[in-house]
Amino acid sequence: MDKKIILASQSPRRVALLKQMGIDCLVMPADIDEQVQANESPADYVLRLAKQKALAVLKKLDGQYGNLPILAADTTVALGAEIFGKPESDRDAANMLKKLSGSTHQVHTAIAVAFDGQLESVLNTTLVQMMPLTDDMISAYIATGEHVDKAGSYAIQGLAGNWIARIEGSYTGVMGLPVHETAMLLDRITKK
Repeated sequence: MDKKIILASQSPRRVALLKQMGIDCLVMPADIDEQVQANESPADYVLRLAKQKALAVLKKLDGQYGNLPILAADTTVALGAEIFGKPESDRDAANMLKKLSGSTHQVHTAIAVAFDGQLESVLNTTLVQMMPLTDDMISAYIATGEHVDKAGSYAIQGLAGNWIARIEGSYTGVMGLPVHETAMLLDRITKK
């Protein structure tokens, strides 16, 4: 595998995780409609978005960089069937955190790779147990701005990591790019 890919995301966390894996990337974010479809499960939602992002960048490139895989990812937080995307406001973030407080919720991260006429995807789901939060804790966290642009309004790799009592699954999946699954998918698709 070439140790260079196109990343259909502008997430600095994903860039850093790829670098940790020894992979350089060209950052080319995809612009797609991220609205949840009627009766769409959280897992189906992130899988659909990851695939659409990879295909959107593939279409935009129109044959350029054809020797490089295009990697796309999408992460969402879910409490049962309820999807918690990125907060639209501080109030929205506070409401999400109140619902997640004291819960064991799911973080779904889907990755999709488009390469050599193929599109493959994989889903990683991690269970995250969050301690009960007070209104003061939530307000202080929101004041840091760390919640902005984060699915579920928190970043496990930041201050909110103090609230996470336990995870069952992939820490890097909760960050937005499950390293093991990403490595296996890139290896598999580039060796076909």
